[in-house]
Amino acid sequence: MKTLVMIMAGGKGQRLAPLTTHRAKPAVPFAGRYRIIDFVLSNFVNSGYRHIYVLTQYMASSLIQHLSRNWQLQAFGMFVEAVPAQMRLGEHWFQGTADAVWQNMNLIRDGHCRHVAVFGGDHIYRFQVQQMENFHEERRAELTIAAYPVPSAEASRFGVIEVDATGRVTGFEEKPKVPKEIPNKPGWSLVSMGNYFFRTDVIEEELRVDAMRKDSSHDFGKDVIPHMVRAGREIYVYDFGENRIPGEEQTGQPYWRDVGTIDSYFDANMDLRSALPEFNLYNRRWPIRSAQRNYPPAKFVRDGGIGRSGELVDSLICEGTIVCSASLYNVMAGYDCLFQRDSQVDDSIILSGCTVGVGARLRRVLMDKNCRIEPGTVIGYDDEQDAARFPFRSESGIVVLPKGTIVPRKGPIELAWDLLPLLENDPGTAAVVQKGRDKVWQLGARSRHSHDSTVMS
Repeated sequence: MKTLVMIMAGGKGQRLAPLTTHRAKPAVPFAGRYRIIDFVLSNFVNSGYRHIYVLTQYMASSLIQHLSRNWQLQAFGMFVEAVPAQMRLGEHWFQGTADAVWQNMNLIRDGHCRHVAVFGGDHIYRFQVQQMENFHEERRAELTIAAYPVPSAEASRFGVIEVDATGRVTGFEEKPKVPKEIPNKPGWSLVSMGNYFFRTDVIEEELRVDAMRKDSSHDFGKDVIPHMVRAGREIYVYDFGENRIPGEEQTGQPYWRDVGTIDSYFDANMDLRSALPEFNLYNRRWPIRSAQRNYPPAKFVRDGGIGRSGELVDSLICEGTIVCSASLYNVMAGYDCLFQRDSQVDDSIILSGCTVGVGARLRRVLMDKNCRIEPGTVIGYDDEQDAARFPFRSESGIVVLPKGTIVPRKGPIELAWDLLPLLENDPGTAAVVQKGRDKVWQLGARSRHSHDSTVMS
């Protein structure tokens, strides 16, 4: 085996709560019918890689289920395989990204591979990975880091890299308060995408050293890579801007989005439903693979065959969804949804299994799966009323409804009974839930589960 792939998919994604209260960040639905993990996996499979481990940890059940049902390569010696934390090296979970790989070093040894690709599982982008590995081999690098320039004002969220004229890494600082700018490019910094190619003997040696360090957080960006830079290792930067995707012309900067907050997740979804999106889902030579569902086609009908015609503008509507005399403007709607007559939805994301009732009006709403909006409900037209009624809102004012929520026209919203314990114990949502009991929310009946679609209920 030439190369073994390890996808880091154990992240909690706390800033995406309540979407991540009951699932890992890579398992969060995206673009109506996909999961975030599907994008990095599609990049590898489309690039010809067939030996892929997905390292999981936090709330991994739905992620493992998705992988086992939809990512079977169906050939001898080829696999996409979920690897939960197993405590092989002690009574502790993965303590960092580097520790996650170190605890599974047996998989690398068993693979007898020359290179190890370590990629994150929670970004949205296209990447012809083989081009990066070719660069890695040509430079005879011990480590190659995929990098991309971003405005310095945003660079504090990433590892910031310094390079010499040959592209060799001379400095690396994880999430600095004052990011260093690219020489001759003021206002911009070169950041790590969190995607690496290691020579196999090098990653084993470096992780062994890191595991013995008591002062280490056992993270690639915080500990391992800075240590390698100080040791003078052969580390090079691969320019993501030079990557070429089959079937696409290179126009401007390549697309790469970190969807780590509600607002960035919302904006990235909205990117896709524009007339000429930066990220093209319709490239037949580079498909984004996911679950194949047996839902009928989406349907757009007049209520009773004689009602007013609905209107659909700049929106993406997935399979099985029915739009019945409703108006949707700038909407990302998942599969198996129902929009009833005279409802109007603007600038919103509606995940699968949701119902929007007769005459409801929604604007800038993010609904997790299996929510129901009762007839006549209005959301998004009065910030003061929204703040008082809805416990979960983003920094920009987007109303977020947890999975299985029912919203009546007036009064407290109804949270799904099975989701409540998770919301109460999640650091990202606990305080909000405790504050709003009875006045803002009430508990739904035990007979209704958050996993149940509201469309046929």
